[in-house]
Amino acid sequence: MSSSINQLLGMNTPELEELVASLGEKSFRSRQIARWLYQKNAANIAEMSDLSADFRTRLSKAANLCRAQVVNIDRATDGTTKYLLQLEDNQRIEAVLLPYEDRVSVCVSTQVGCALGCRFCATGVGGFVRNLTAGEIVDEVLTLQKETPRSISHVVYMGMGEPLLNYDNVLKSLHLLNEEVGISMRRLTLSTIGITPAIRRLAVEKLQLTLAISLHAPNDALRRQLMPIVVKYPLHELIKACREYTDYTHRRITFEYLLLDGVNDSPDTARQLTSLLKGMLCSVNLIPYNVVAELPFRRPTKERVQAFRAILEKAGIVVTQRMERGHSVSAACGQLRRRD
Repeated sequence: MSSSINQLLGMNTPELEELVASLGEKSFRSRQIARWLYQKNAANIAEMSDLSADFRTRLSKAANLCRAQVVNIDRATDGTTKYLLQLEDNQRIEAVLLPYEDRVSVCVSTQVGCALGCRFCATGVGGFVRNLTAGEIVDEVLTLQKETPRSISHVVYMGMGEPLLNYDNVLKSLHLLNEEVGISMRRLTLSTIGITPAIRRLAVEKLQLTLAISLHAPNDALRRQLMPIVVKYPLHELIKACREYTDYTHRRITFEYLLLDGVNDSPDTARQLTSLLKGMLCSVNLIPYNVVAELPFRRPTKERVQAFRAILEKAGIVVTQRMERGHSVSAACGQLRRRD
């Protein structure tokens, strides 16, 4: 994305105040612009009708308002809808709208592609292109808000890319969603494969978000088979950082565990997992695998999932199971982008 001119989307109110001051305008103009960006979801500067025509002209010369374009939509019968979005530089990312009875969630991407190369993920097959800016991440939420009459209440950072490898932009986008868009920090979830130094850095922020760790295996050998990048972040160091995080923030961590038939869903791996997490302020979210045609993994039977869950619960671990959504819409991250 071009950096030669100010990008309005991604600027917070204090930054907008500096911009309008540089244009010789009073500070209240920054609050007007912020409302147009984050509350009224303006598509362009021309829509900002309570700004004078002269100011809009000068603002247009000093800044851009670049919005993602929807280029493909895939809807499931359960209401889950995946959007393929085209950015200013013609790169494409995915975002998913997830309507429930009691809330509307959006799953956002943080990078174009992904450098991690997890064996079970369609995004990594396409490789890594670049990080998203804070404004581009927020724009995913705003763009999907135009697609539903209900207010988006929850955002999960579980789409394409590794959020903690785009730390600064992700952190700013979290603050923008909370402070400018108005979504409670407690309704924001950030998922990571476990970038240990960044987890410690995030702990210091003491944000009231939910941290989710993509664990998927209870030992280093199996985890490295599934997620080669984690060789840089050994499991004992990750678990130590997670325990430090919960001690410092007093926030429960969610461990995401993707169940792959015959790979990581045996009773023995379940028992290893209970030992690993014993005594931690955490829960485990079990996720039966969504099949990707090009990859060799299979979805476990309901009986194997139930057996795995029972072992964890018997050990006193809080277990949830992801609601089955979107099987008919290229549900795994990266599939729609690669198919289009």
